[in-house]
Amino acid sequence: MASILLEKKAPRHDTSFTQNRELSWLRFNERVLEEVKDETVPLYERLKFTAIFTSNLDEFFMVRVGSLMDLLHIKPNQRDNKSQMTPAEQLHHIFYACQQLYPKRDMVYENVSRKLAQAGIVHLDFADLGGEQQRYYEQEFSDQILPVLSPQILDLHHPFPHLENKELFVAALLKHEHRITLGMIPVPHTLPQYLLLPSNRMEYLLIEEVMLAFIEQVFPSYPIIDRGVFCITRDADISPDDEEVEYGNDYLKQMKKVLHLRKHLPPVRIEIQSDGDSMLAPYLSCQLHLPMEQVYVTTAPLRLDFVYDLEKEFTARQKQQLCYPPFVSAAHADLFKKFGMMKAVRQKDRLLSYPYDDFNIFLRLIREAAYDPNTASIKITIYRIGRGHVQLMNYLIMASELGKEVTVLLELKARFDEANNMSWVDSLRDAGVHILYGFEGYKVHAKVCLITCQRGGELSYITYVGTGNFNAKTAHLYTDLALLTANSSIGRDAAVFFRNMGISNLYGEYRELLVAPVNLKKKLLALIQREIDKAVRGEEARILLKMNSLTDRELIDKLKEAGTAGVVVHMIVRGICCLVPEIPGKTENIHVRSIVGRFLEHARVFVFGCGKEAEVYIASADWMTRNTENRVEVGCPIYDPEIRRRILAMLDLQLRDNTKARRLGSDGYYHRLLMSGEAVNAQMTLARQAVLEKA
Repeated sequence: MASILLEKKAPRHDTSFTQNRELSWLRFNERVLEEVKDETVPLYERLKFTAIFTSNLDEFFMVRVGSLMDLLHIKPNQRDNKSQMTPAEQLHHIFYACQQLYPKRDMVYENVSRKLAQAGIVHLDFADLGGEQQRYYEQEFSDQILPVLSPQILDLHHPFPHLENKELFVAALLKHEHRITLGMIPVPHTLPQYLLLPSNRMEYLLIEEVMLAFIEQVFPSYPIIDRGVFCITRDADISPDDEEVEYGNDYLKQMKKVLHLRKHLPPVRIEIQSDGDSMLAPYLSCQLHLPMEQVYVTTAPLRLDFVYDLEKEFTARQKQQLCYPPFVSAAHADLFKKFGMMKAVRQKDRLLSYPYDDFNIFLRLIREAAYDPNTASIKITIYRIGRGHVQLMNYLIMASELGKEVTVLLELKARFDEANNMSWVDSLRDAGVHILYGFEGYKVHAKVCLITCQRGGELSYITYVGTGNFNAKTAHLYTDLALLTANSSIGRDAAVFFRNMGISNLYGEYRELLVAPVNLKKKLLALIQREIDKAVRGEEARILLKMNSLTDRELIDKLKEAGTAGVVVHMIVRGICCLVPEIPGKTENIHVRSIVGRFLEHARVFVFGCGKEAEVYIASADWMTRNTENRVEVGCPIYDPEIRRRILAMLDLQLRDNTKARRLGSDGYYHRLLMSGEAVNAQMTLARQAVLEKA
């Protein structure tokens, strides 16, 4: 008898109080674009928000759209559990939403550029230049640009080439005999991103704009029908866990192969910079076999990373007028007086709040541990290593060379940082550092460092559990929390954690730490249920959560259950929020806000209960299924009363923010808060407090 395989149907979910993950993210990114219109933000910083919006959208297409395109071919009938849309339906909504976003980006870019021009930072339009200025750029083109160009025309001998992901091309539709063909020139990476006019003012053209202005000199024998700048975005959602390979002992080699493969994945988007209707759009759509809904014509530059280099051209006065005032993290002098960091942590638990506290506090701790004769071992998880940050790695190498046992759990699958992470492997190995690569099928996203000391046969621990990476650069840009504790129970759990990581035991037992995928979600569900039970008994019940994203369907349903039971739920969710709040009869007791400001809100904090009975946790995990079930994450309880009060005060301040915060409404969109009373900017208040504490 022939067997019949039936596809298992996913359970139907109530979607009346949830929204699609991808559309929620696009609404968040549109919220980022709103900062460009905020008159209280310095002009240059507003320009940078345009660049952030653009790079966010780039990664969204590479990863999220790429994965949906893959799913469309593999499981076309699979429906997501928040909106019940198929991959095709999700993609259709995404492409439509993005077609609305590009004109908004063009408008805000033009607006902020015009205002910057009034302040002396002028992004020129070649057509508006005088004859002398045009001749200057023509000379620069002839002398410096034209000799390094590699133009190509499409014909029988020159087929359509492979296009690198996000590589810029200056292109022209050419009349060639009795047909139309394409002439294209890759913008060389060796050239500067922009060329300044030799004047007292800061006036510039982007290098691709100079190339476009003189493209006739590159294709002199062909009449030009249309011209523009274009680039493609490729699917980059490569997970080595999806590959049918055996890693064996050469996982590093496999990761290098995966990175090479990423360069050859299919395109998911075409972007064209053009001042009007582009004839390049249908041509490229046909050549690359992408429908027109995946082609985006824009007037703003396609790549805005040049924005971050402009500041070095500013005068001191322009920096003062156009940029945020410099912010220097506080050093917390009390940790450095009379005794060292290790003694300070043994004395009492310490909380580091980045960027308000200095990352050098942690680096000092590692340096002390390296030199301390009682230090037996240092173990740490590394997810992203900043390209410019080598001090931590050098301290770990030094500790190993001084005879300490050093273990680095290095996550090679940190998306888009894989190559940088791999570059450290040889140096660590040469120093005798023990390197772990995590688990097959699970990223290690935990932020844990354990220092083990031995005195007179007794072991003691100093444990660091954080919400963000061990990265000096992001510690100055992201808001994160980290607990430094000598609590022996937490230390023993951390020791068990690293031991389990070393023997590939994903499901160990932990008494204090919340570890995904072992017990984190189970504990969170139990804590929510505890608040539900209190509300049912008529007791005061409260849940206060701060995270980057909320997508886990099981946790969303449990929060909705809590809300309908009478539990008051306040959430500070920076990005994706698939739970739609304030829907009568469903989520009216749940309130969500998002904060976008000078610093990237990145901390994860979970509070259950009220007053002294409240349980407070910090964690590396967002409430996303990938974090709760498919990654290794660590959360930690906060026991010190003073630290608990400090964290709760931070959250209360963010709930009172009425300048950078937006309320997520029952329509799934963000809304400005009605200004009443004194203006509250949580980030700037914390920054001022840090400066006063330092003084």
